[in-house]
Amino acid sequence: MTQRGATQTPALACRSIELAGAAVQLYPDLLVERSVEWFNALREQVVWQQHQLTLFGKLLNAPRLSAWYGDPGAHYSYSNIQLLPNTWIKPLLDIKHIVESVSGAEFNSVLANLYRDGNDSMGWHADDEVELGCEPVIASVSLGVQRRLRWRHSARAFTPQSTELPNGSLLLMRARTQREWQHCVPKVANLHAARINLTYRWVSPVEL
Repeated sequence: MTQRGATQTPALACRSIELAGAAVQLYPDLLVERSVEWFNALREQVVWQQHQLTLFGKLLNAPRLSAWYGDPGAHYSYSNIQLLPNTWIKPLLDIKHIVESVSGAEFNSVLANLYRDGNDSMGWHADDEVELGCEPVIASVSLGVQRRLRWRHSARAFTPQSTELPNGSLLLMRARTQREWQHCVPKVANLHAARINLTYRWVSPVEL
């Protein structure tokens, strides 16, 4: 029973994404109140880079801009890219605190991606690198224009699915999600607006 005069925390809008063997939740408007402020701050303050990826033996420019931030020792690698963490900036920390509060998880790093328009994309992959652990919690924040996330099962012939990721949303991926499913952000024709995606993670710290 709620005591007279006590303040109740409003329920967060949340829905589960039905993927066999996975645990995925979408909070569609968790960060929408300050989304424009954070988008503008991150676009200006993040040290954006266009990394080069090795695909099928060829060195290619990634179809997006990226940056890696985190605690000292939170080193990360994917697609033959070795990332050393930039020092945290306030907008990334502000969002991290909210995401940790909602998820109940702790994060020591974040991969920021800037999709400048519909020509920028992310290919099929799973966040299953060794330093993330066996069943990582990945918190994916979307700021800016809405983009579509596609899903396909890593081994079984399930019909691919889609999840729309609106401005200010949080997508939480837990348990066996990265082991069972791959995801991608496809290109979109005639889209001229930008999106920033932040994927908060815990990576096992290492010393160089």
